[in-house]
Amino acid sequence: MPGRTSIARHHWLLLVAVVTVSFGAIFVRLSAASPVTVAFFRALYALPLLLLVRRLAANGPARSGRHRSFAFVAGVVLAANNSAWHYAIELMGAGLATVVGSTHVVFMMGAGWLLLGQRPSGLGLTAAPVVLVGVLLISGVVGEDVAGQDPVLGALVGLAMAILYVVFVLIIRHAGTGGASPVGILLDATGGAAAGALLLAPIDPAFSLTPSWPSHGWLLALAVSAQVIGWLIITYVLPKIEAWESSMMLVLEPALTVLWAFLVFAERFSLSQFAGLVLVIGGVAVVAISRRGPSQVQVVPPVV
Repeated sequence: MPGRTSIARHHWLLLVAVVTVSFGAIFVRLSAASPVTVAFFRALYALPLLLLVRRLAANGPARSGRHRSFAFVAGVVLAANNSAWHYAIELMGAGLATVVGSTHVVFMMGAGWLLLGQRPSGLGLTAAPVVLVGVLLISGVVGEDVAGQDPVLGALVGLAMAILYVVFVLIIRHAGTGGASPVGILLDATGGAAAGALLLAPIDPAFSLTPSWPSHGWLLALAVSAQVIGWLIITYVLPKIEAWESSMMLVLEPALTVLWAFLVFAERFSLSQFAGLVLVIGGVAVVAISRRGPSQVQVVPPVV
């Protein structure tokens, strides 16, 4: 049946996007650039590509200056989110930092409840403390021979990243009202992310505007994969498949990043940290699939 074929195609597209985005932390670490430097150039390199995509795409409804301002401000917040995530990678490795960042799903559930009146399910509320226990184990507070330069600080920065991502989503959802094109929204948000990174540059002593090779080759790969291809596919596919299906597939992202980090950098964890990884990924999956109704705040992966 054509309907089933279309659904299967959307599932495959989403899987491609999730795999693409899951390499984000690997490219960040391979670039060896400072956190804010990565945040700036990943946005800068993505801008001409997004301009090209918008030119080739069909024109959507005209967007007001207010909606564009929301997208730009959301991008400024995204710059802070990305910078925090890049710093967490330095502190605890690509795999652990990405898993801790995935706790944004739990904070999103809380924001939906407190700000939008979207009461979570009992299953989601039960899973939330499990996720936090997992983060505690990942931080290395419990156990010996923990991995990472400073996993405690890395876990705190990762939680800050998750909260910043919630703020980003709450702002960007206002930019998308009126049937605006995802390409236009992403373009404005990416411009905001570049500007936001420049505002953060003074707090990053290693920030540099001087391109170097192969560092900026990896940053270009990051911009093309996560900032452009991954995000555009995800925003196109999510409304076309069931919420529980998209949520489960999106939870694959941190798990895949852990796998790539092990294969590329031989990142290993203590037994307690591995237990924390399992608790966080499992708890996030439960929270993601327990969302009720289409009015819930959309759970999407960070543009990492």
